[in-house]
Amino acid sequence: MIGRLTGKLIEKQPPQVVVDVGGVGYEVDVPMTTFYQLPALGQNTTLFTHLVVREDAHLLFGFASKEERQTFRQLIKVSGIGAKIALAILSGMTADELAIAVASEDIKRLSSVPGIGKKTAERLVLELRGKLATGGNLTVPGGLPFAATPDEKSDIVNALLALGYNDKEASAATKSLPADVTVSEGVRLALKSLMKG
Repeated sequence: MIGRLTGKLIEKQPPQVVVDVGGVGYEVDVPMTTFYQLPALGQNTTLFTHLVVREDAHLLFGFASKEERQTFRQLIKVSGIGAKIALAILSGMTADELAIAVASEDIKRLSSVPGIGKKTAERLVLELRGKLATGGNLTVPGGLPFAATPDEKSDIVNALLALGYNDKEASAATKSLPADVTVSEGVRLALKSLMKG
């Protein structure tokens, strides 16, 4: 598996770029969210990659961050979502926006992506709920904080989501935690308060 490429950006033809790594040019398909962050031609860049092997081709997909690549990997696990549609989804919204759309069950937003109908959007919500992490200080429509500003609180919220709690429960449980709490202590305290509720 090719996990990362670092080299000179020699071609940009959306959604494909070519990265020269030691004299070998790798063709990489990238979502537009990554494409807009790329440097000028001739500059060095790093892409986190995912290799898809098919009978007729080996396709390399590249992302600006590990989080974006992880979101792509979660998307292609959803039945009916292939690599090309996953790329289209991440071209239409950032990984954080997708996480919020799934968490808030925003079917209209999800189905606004080309190739995604209402049924597929509903499947995305059903299969991805609690599996997508956000990268920072975001708010779900309705005013609930999705992740606290400090990284530790974000990690605590994501840990609670991974344990099966919903966004509302995770946010409420982390709201009263001390600012300097460690992740492990924060998860312990949040679980304690959730058990009481």
